[in-house]
Amino acid sequence: MTYSLGNPTMATLFAAGLIFLLALVLGIWKYRQMATSPDHLAHPYVDVAHRAALLYSFATLLLAVFVELSAWPDWVNSTAAATVILFFVGAIISYIIHGAKRDTTNQLSQPGRSIHVAMWALIIAEIGGFVVLLAGFLRGWL
Repeated sequence: MTYSLGNPTMATLFAAGLIFLLALVLGIWKYRQMATSPDHLAHPYVDVAHRAALLYSFATLLLAVFVELSAWPDWVNSTAAATVILFFVGAIISYIIHGAKRDTTNQLSQPGRSIHVAMWALIIAEIGGFVVLLAGFLRGWL
């Protein structure tokens, strides 16, 4: 089967699928913790990892639309989308680590300098990457 979507769009869609698959697997982990814990709750970061993966998978689908409709060259769209997706996945991984280690219920309760640097990098990368795609969409539309 062939598609008329560009390779950057197809790659972004594939990333969305992988993130959604990760969310489904995290749902199993969350269920097991809920089924076996005395209070029937999963660790907060297991819950956050599951929910974040679900939300980021659909956010990545939205990125794919903007990648496809952007007027920028493929390398610009690919770089912008990959940057956003990298930070989406990085956030999910950090939640998984906290859920597995059970070391905190709020990673920002006692933040060190590195957490602030990471948060600012995430803010700049996610917003910046999407702004590039949105600008490309506007340029193609207008």
